[in-house]
Order: sequence, then C-alpha cells, then structure tokens
Amino acid sequence: MENRTEVRCFILVGLTNDPSLQLPLSITFLLIYIITLIGNLGLILMILLDSRLHTPMYIFLGNLSLVDFCYSSTVTPKVIAGFLTGDKIMSYNACASQMFFFANFGDVENYLLASMAYDRYVAVCKPLHYATTMTTHMCASLVIGCYICGFLSASIYTMDALSLSFCESNVIHHFFCDVLAVMIVSCSDSHVNELILIYVVSFNMFFALIIILISYMFIFTNILKIHSSAGYHKAVSTCASHFTAVSIFYGTIIFMYLQPSSSHTMDTDKIASVFYTMVICMLNPLVYSLRSKDVKSAFTKIVLRSK
Repeated sequence: MENRTEVRCFILVGLTNDPSLQLPLSITFLLIYIITLIGNLGLILMILLDSRLHTPMYIFLGNLSLVDFCYSSTVTPKVIAGFLTGDKIMSYNACASQMFFFANFGDVENYLLASMAYDRYVAVCKPLHYATTMTTHMCASLVIGCYICGFLSASIYTMDALSLSFCESNVIHHFFCDVLAVMIVSCSDSHVNELILIYVVSFNMFFALIIILISYMFIFTNILKIHSSAGYHKAVSTCASHFTAVSIFYGTIIFMYLQPSSSHTMDTDKIASVFYTMVICMLNPLVYSLRSKDVKSAFTKIVLRSK
C-alpha cells in the first residue's frame, strides 16, 4: 500500500466543529453505546443461559446481537474519544481496518436478516416441518454463510477503496472511514471504483431483500388465510419484531447508498450514518426483547436466580 500513496494518516472532520456541541454529543453517544452494549451483550447472555431460547430464531438473534455489538464498537468509541480529546487523526492502517470491519459486520447483518426472514417463513407457513427444516446443521450453515459473505464483500470494498492513490488531501469529511468518504479524497479517477462499490452493495442488498420480500409475501398470504383471531395474532407477533428491524435497517441503507451521487451531501450522509452506525444497533435488542415473551421470561428468571 505504501508504494501507492504518500498519505500516512487521515484527518476526520467529524460531526461538528462547534465546541459547545462536543460535550453534549459525547455524552449522548456514550449513553447510546452503553445501552447498545448492555442490550446486545445482555441478550446474548440470556440466550446462552436459558435452554428455552436454544432455538433457531434465537440462534440467529444471538448472532445479530453479536454483530450489532461489533458493528457499533467499530465506530462509536473512536467518535466519543474524538469529542473528548479532540484527536481527529487516524492512521492509514487504522482507517483501512475500520473500513473493513464496518463493512464486514454491516454485510453480515444484511444476510442474517435474510436468514431470519426464511426462518420466519418456515415457522409461519410450514409449522409442522419447522423442526425438520430448521435443524442445528441448517442454522449453523446459514450463520457461517452470513459471516463468509460479509468477509468477502468487505474485502472487495476495502481493496476497491485502497487501490486508489491519496496524494492531494487526507481530510475525510466524515466521522469515520466510510468507503464513499475515503474515495472522495482520492486523487485518482474513482469512477470505476465507485461503480464496483455500487454493484457489489446493490447485489448484496437486493439479494437479501429478494429473500426477505419473497418470504414475507408467502407469510402475508398465509396470514390472510388464517380465520381464528388467536392464530392471526400469533402469526403477526412471530414476524413483527423482525419486520420492524428490517424496515429500519434497509430504509436507512437505501437512503444512504442508493441515492444519485448528485443528491449526496456530507451533512445528510453524516446524519444518516449516525442512525445506522449507532442507533440501529441500540434499537435491535429493544425491538426484539420488548416483543418477545420468551426473552422477558428468561430475563425474569435470571433476575430471580441472582437474588
């Protein structure tokens, strides 16, 4: 890499240069990060400790919580440290690492949500075959496949961005090393690289979205055929949390990456980035926990046991 670039470090502009906002923002992001850690690690702990949660749905949910924890930890601590110390410099290698792990965990979450949609499809549309379809081997294969896809995609994104030369400016107008923000400061012609990024991101997103949409098409069709009120509400509650998480995740990502380049403004991108790097990771465990009787029961059991 050093033979291709004269840049040894990058300077992150951050969210704002207003000194009066530094402390309030650092406190806000610290609280979000603490809630994210407690929510995701707490959910993982409950799933591990309660045997009733050793089911395919909660295996996926446990991995989703692990990914959210890692996803947030890739960006948030550095942002908080930047607010508190004023240090906005990130080395070339640190920037490359942050870019890789952020893309990796983002793509793993993308495919985990698709796997969870398939799991919900089998649970609602083929309940009698659920145990034989969603076996431990099947769950493990899907989860491992999600991590492999994330690793391969992140490798493409990172190599695509860092194959460019950085010689005129090292100032990144963002609060973390996002692929798009890094490409903008390159002194090379990045048109081909941007196309590669768009094609790979689009493939990953739309492949996962197609699985999700087809799954929910069958789910909604099946729900409409249910005549009993109890059966209807049970089917809806089975999918409500996942549908909410999917809507939040893909709504933000589509807004961020698939709008025309002429519509991009760094301020808008920063706001959207705060939402999908920090807020979504905090919301996911809350969305699933508040709607799951099994999680509430497991939490109550652990609290009573600790007394």
